[in-house]
Amino acid sequence: MRAARALLGIDQQTLADLASVSLPTIQRMEASEGNVRGVVDTLVKVVAAFELAGVELIAENTVSIGHGRGVRLRVGAKVKATEHPRSTMRKKGLLARFK
Repeated sequence: MRAARALLGIDQQTLADLASVSLPTIQRMEASEGNVRGVVDTLVKVVAAFELAGVELIAENTVSIGHGRGVRLRVGAKVKATEHPRSTMRKKGLLARFK
């Protein structure tokens, strides 16, 4: 989760806002050892927020250039460091999906 946030240049609060979950929930999830732990509905919201923002989550044993799990930006994803991901999502009409 930290790596995905770093790719987007967002903090924990911004991720919480994008996924419509609380800041303490994001903090607990990131503090998990090994696999991220959380309620399935919450995990789905966080994964969807990352995917809508252009982050590709790489599962174990998924074909990729590197090895193991990780994150990367999808091919063609355009991230502007000066533009907040939430405003991009709002422009695309994607925020309603998380409400």
